[in-house]
Amino acid sequence: MTPLVELRSDTFTLPTESMRRAMAAAEVGDDVWDEDPTIHRLQERAAEMVGKEASLFVPSGTMGNLCALLSHTEPGEEVLVEGESHIFHSEVAGASVVGGLQLRPLETPDGRMQPEQVRAAIREPDIHQPPTGLLCLENTHNRRGGTCLSGAQTEALSAVAHDAGFPVHLDGARVFNAAVALGVDVRQLTGPVDSVMFCLSKGLSAPVGSMLAGSRDFIERSRRMRKMLGGGMRQAGVLAAAGLCALEEMVDRLADDHRNARRLGEGLQGLPGIAIDLARVETNMVFGDCQPPLTAAAFIERCREAGVLLDQASLYRWRMVTHRGVAAADVDYAIEAVRRLFGAPATAPLRATG
Repeated sequence: MTPLVELRSDTFTLPTESMRRAMAAAEVGDDVWDEDPTIHRLQERAAEMVGKEASLFVPSGTMGNLCALLSHTEPGEEVLVEGESHIFHSEVAGASVVGGLQLRPLETPDGRMQPEQVRAAIREPDIHQPPTGLLCLENTHNRRGGTCLSGAQTEALSAVAHDAGFPVHLDGARVFNAAVALGVDVRQLTGPVDSVMFCLSKGLSAPVGSMLAGSRDFIERSRRMRKMLGGGMRQAGVLAAAGLCALEEMVDRLADDHRNARRLGEGLQGLPGIAIDLARVETNMVFGDCQPPLTAAAFIERCREAGVLLDQASLYRWRMVTHRGVAAADVDYAIEAVRRLFGAPATAPLRATG
């Protein structure tokens, strides 16, 4: 049987044994009544780690982002987002449907908006136009290749918004990947913004859940928004227990995923009809572009037949994501399997861990 190397997303990570033990032993209560002690511990720890007053456990990153947008803005306002951001592309227009907000995308080559670009996009007072109410950043930036915003870049962008009188939200689904890649405390990346969402269930390997952090007043508003969106959970401490393990045990090992992604990108360089920009491989993602007439769908199907699973990003673009479930041997297998599809010389015997 051909082994499968799962590179579609880091959402395919499975909980660790310590997470499973913690979940089984978790002390629980009713979190809608704010009486789950394990969730309290998770929220306190998460807020401390990102340097905020308080945090809120939410079922998903999409809900966390939407709670933030609803809590920061009023219907009819405009939200500035990067043109390929997750909030703009992959959150089902929730900001518009639920919040009555207009999203204004700002295009960049690499996910890093520039201060002058943001300043130029801020609306002047005009009865014909929606007022600018929020700036959203994304770190790491998914659709731009897993690229990182530095603390200095985050501070400069936040200063533009704050000078204009509106807040900044960070979609930090993978912000710990950014911190590890940049070699900084995550608070350098979250300190300048007013709120941050980060996921527990991607590279950190918890089974489900994300955290939304900010001021106490902001989190109180967000708790109400979470309830409105159907995100209030009862004895959810069984999930929070895994989240605590994720924060305490899984952050530093993200560097392994980054090394594997770099090796993967380097190993796939030079294939005919495939272009990979290694400069964008900053964290745990490798994006590639197929040259027509080869489409991403056709390439992905050929890789699947060889036991390598990857994700389609667009008609000609594909994505590979490394995570705890992908060992170094799996990376070697993926490289050699794909190279052989193209008739390129193999460099090692094909072998995978599972």
